[in-house]
Amino acid sequence: MLGAEVQMKMRFGDNPDGAAGMIPPGGADKIMHASLRIGDTTVMASDGMCSGAASFQGFGLSIAAKSAAQAASLFAALGEGGQVRMPLCPTFFSPSFGMVADRFGVVWMVIAESPSA
Repeated sequence: MLGAEVQMKMRFGDNPDGAAGMIPPGGADKIMHASLRIGDTTVMASDGMCSGAASFQGFGLSIAAKSAAQAASLFAALGEGGQVRMPLCPTFFSPSFGMVADRFGVVWMVIAESPSA
């Protein structure tokens, strides 16, 4: 989809202190630490403290593309099963920019780098 590569993944159940009651009920398979490589960017993530329902509100993630064609590919992949918030279009700051919520409700801003002058 995005060409992401998982570089490292540790679940809460992998924690050697887990036996000491450090893992909430049902949290053993949730992600404690993860590192993903997307193109030239490293993204780190966690399921946090494993409590409550996931809620993706009040923030957006931005991903840069080398070209308008790559931006279109990323936008299509992220939008699969999601919802377009702003279609890709040229702007004063980018040859192609758009916003899409993925199938989990995470908002992504996809931006193509401006060609060099």
